[in-house]
Amino acid sequence: MRRTTTHTILVVALGLGLTACSGDDPEATAKPAIKTTVETPAPSTPPLAPKAAGIGDTVTLKGYNDGEQIAATLKKVSDPAVPKTSFSGPGSGKRWIAYEFEIVNTGPALYDGAAIIGMEIADSDGRRFDSVVGEVKAGPRMAFGTTLGPGEKTLGWLVFEAPETSKIATVLMGGGYSDQEGRWKLP
Repeated sequence: MRRTTTHTILVVALGLGLTACSGDDPEATAKPAIKTTVETPAPSTPPLAPKAAGIGDTVTLKGYNDGEQIAATLKKVSDPAVPKTSFSGPGSGKRWIAYEFEIVNTGPALYDGAAIIGMEIADSDGRRFDSVVGEVKAGPRMAFGTTLGPGEKTLGWLVFEAPETSKIATVLMGGGYSDQEGRWKLP
């Protein structure tokens, strides 16, 4: 009983002492009395670093399941992209940017996905923007859902909306298809 009381008094005194040191006085600094180290096990396989590519380059991404693999190529950029009709378009102070992608199923398994899911663009300030549903004069949009057998491909435009003043620096693909991420750096 005496030992428990002593430990309780020591813990309370230590707590009060640290509280007293954490006031508004800039000269007073609290130093931790106990240093705790938590060890985390190393991952069994290191994560893959994102690949940086450019316009015209192909990035290969493995899917979540065995045999799923696509090769995605950023073919063209339209910035600003002109809406196909006058009934749609960017909001006030914004512009549309469109990217033509070719996706080829390079794995032995069926690819069943939506390229629009997990696609983002990032500006030079680090702000990210999701794709929007829209059609542009540059060409036909990519289908929302795509099923490709081994060796089959699809081609189409993906549209994004960003502020008129944003300098788009990167196109990112991943998220909905894979835990890997493809990156295309823009000039």
